[in-house]
Amino acid sequence: MCNAGPFSFGKKTCRSSEKYIIFAFWICGVLAQLVERLVRNEKVRSSSLLGSTIQNPSTAGFILKFSLNNKWVLITGASSGFGAAAARAFGGEGAKLLLGARRVGRLKKVAAEAKKSGAAEAHFHELDVSKTASVETFMAWAKKKIGNRKSAVGNLHVLINNAGGAHGLDSVADGKDADWETTFQTNVLGILRVTRAALPLLPHDAGASIINIGSVAGRSAYAGASAYCAAKAGELAITRVLRHELFGTGIRVGTVDPGLAETEFSNVRFKGDKKKASEVYADMNPLTAEDIAEILVWVASRPPHVNIDEILVKPVDQAETGKVYRRGK
Repeated sequence: MCNAGPFSFGKKTCRSSEKYIIFAFWICGVLAQLVERLVRNEKVRSSSLLGSTIQNPSTAGFILKFSLNNKWVLITGASSGFGAAAARAFGGEGAKLLLGARRVGRLKKVAAEAKKSGAAEAHFHELDVSKTASVETFMAWAKKKIGNRKSAVGNLHVLINNAGGAHGLDSVADGKDADWETTFQTNVLGILRVTRAALPLLPHDAGASIINIGSVAGRSAYAGASAYCAAKAGELAITRVLRHELFGTGIRVGTVDPGLAETEFSNVRFKGDKKKASEVYADMNPLTAEDIAEILVWVASRPPHVNIDEILVKPVDQAETGKVYRRGK
């Protein structure tokens, strides 16, 4: 008779073969317990509105994830930058995309790229968020696309309010009405218009998300950006207000606020002056559109009970607005 445990190899109470047999039985017992725990705690591929969400009733430490596969995702400003990268990233999750922007030619290209990434569907339509009529036309089109599809999920699950941008870098004394008005129309009123029109399409208690694109400028002022800082501070306030107004609906609301990110942003701000635009990112490592897109997917794919209210993300080389480490050549 041998009473040795699996870790008593230094004792001479068992023959070598007996010790290995005992150890093998012990390992099998441990594996059986782990399998039983996995089966008990995970229910995968739920057939509810939540889609293929991993559910964990015992909250025993398993990570939950909201599946974006075959979910409808609407992205504004999708023709370039964060919007285009988000289309590709959500496409990679198997989502169905509704893309809007003013540059339809570019949208067509982005939609094709999203399909190549794995999007279940990718549709595009002209959208100018600064015009109420354009927003209403776009949303009627989106509603038709969603309703015409034979899908178990006939709702919009993710709204990405990305359209925006800065125009000019003039001081208040030298500022131009046209730049100020465009900045507020796109960054503030545009979010309000699109969100108002999209809310009826967002289901309650089903993991739906509204994610707004903000900026560090909404949290920290800098010279030459009075209208843009004010507009992005407005975006942040709108996000926080929506969080209160939609309380109890199960619709998640959040903002992702990037620092320096190399997209077409500076080129638009400096009205096509590529030299000035490139100087903004000279000798430092800025964020990329793909960095932000990855964050957007992560926020939208959290379990339905999790709301990511605010994310402030900057490149390592940027400590604050205006405090940037230039690495030199």
